[in-house]
Amino acid sequence: MITYASGVAMLKCGLLEHLHMRLMVVVMLLTATFAPVVLADVKWEEDGWLATIGLEHLQDGDEFGCYGMPNLAWQADPGAMALECRNYIESRIDASQWGVNPISTFTPNDLTASQHTTVGNQGFVIHGDKTGQSATAWHSSDDAPVSEYDWFDLGRRGGSLEKGISDLDKISSELDSGGLVNMYWIGRINDATVRHDSDVVDMLSARDDVWFTTWGEAYSYWTVERCHQFEHNMSQKTLMFKHEDTIACSSAAPNAWNVPVTWIADVSNATVLQSNLPEIDAGESNLMEGWRQEGEILYFTVLKGKSVHFNLSEDVDYDITGRTEFFNNKTSALTIAGHSTTDLFLWSKRFDGNDDLRFTWLISPRGIDEGIAWLPYAGLGVLLASVSGIWLLLKKDALAHSKAEGLMGTINSGEDDE
Repeated sequence: MITYASGVAMLKCGLLEHLHMRLMVVVMLLTATFAPVVLADVKWEEDGWLATIGLEHLQDGDEFGCYGMPNLAWQADPGAMALECRNYIESRIDASQWGVNPISTFTPNDLTASQHTTVGNQGFVIHGDKTGQSATAWHSSDDAPVSEYDWFDLGRRGGSLEKGISDLDKISSELDSGGLVNMYWIGRINDATVRHDSDVVDMLSARDDVWFTTWGEAYSYWTVERCHQFEHNMSQKTLMFKHEDTIACSSAAPNAWNVPVTWIADVSNATVLQSNLPEIDAGESNLMEGWRQEGEILYFTVLKGKSVHFNLSEDVDYDITGRTEFFNNKTSALTIAGHSTTDLFLWSKRFDGNDDLRFTWLISPRGIDEGIAWLPYAGLGVLLASVSGIWLLLKKDALAHSKAEGLMGTINSGEDDE
């Protein structure tokens, strides 16, 4: 016989169990409700390689610029795109060994001139490539930039590094014609790894008349031609030179980096005996400070604001004749833009053995559909599991409730018998 006290205790246990079940139902409902919202907030996943091998690429002379953010559209709001992309880069890695601020970006070919100005106002002064503007830079060997706006449409010469698409003869011909040759590289398309043309890479590495550079280096070097001031003198067979760091020139190109620039001095019959710059040779193809002499001509590459001296074999009448178009008096320059670099390791690993080429990595975080495409399915799984769990708990709750009613009948009948 069931006593009243034991019946009440069993009933309380049943009620507590029902309360726990209802709490679980609430939790499942909340999970099913908010899971899609959480998934919607996950816009992209950053490239963790920037913090590791990215630093190695910086030391090697590569540059990091912007390709875009997967949660935004260039056409809808180019200013917001440029700002968020700039913040993404600046919070993870410096743009170059010469400057921390990113100044190079991809832009599509359907933006207006006003929209390009908006992007430029975020600090991106080089837009590439083939962006459809009327003012252009280096679309051909004689298309040298004249104004800042020309860099809003950097040309594409030489094509791709992809095997089967690249044209060795065309690339070689473009380099022979001079100017800046800008190629492109995409390391992966969807899930397919792209193969590079090793013959083209070998040909490029074998040339000693090419400056291997990046977008930001080439632009910053170019700005010196538009505004520069230097001082120099000769005393006791020592030539002194300093490229002045003036407010006027810094204001003319506020986003440009301080990169070494190659100057030309005619020292007549004198020979350089010693300098506070390292001696380099004519084959040096990557931007650095240094000097070399060819007969009466002295080529020296130095940073703005740095004083340099050359101890000569004799006092001579000398002349500073200007600067060279490209570093170390090279006849052409080569940039390679790594488009849509969402995984620096996959994009760059095949070039690790090459010490000459320099890349402008236009980076972008991975969108959900690129790196974590399983998340929407996980959300669907959470929803189905929640609905199934709710149905089972409600069924169990109904069975427990019917048992509790039977128990109450038994307790009431016991009291009447007494």
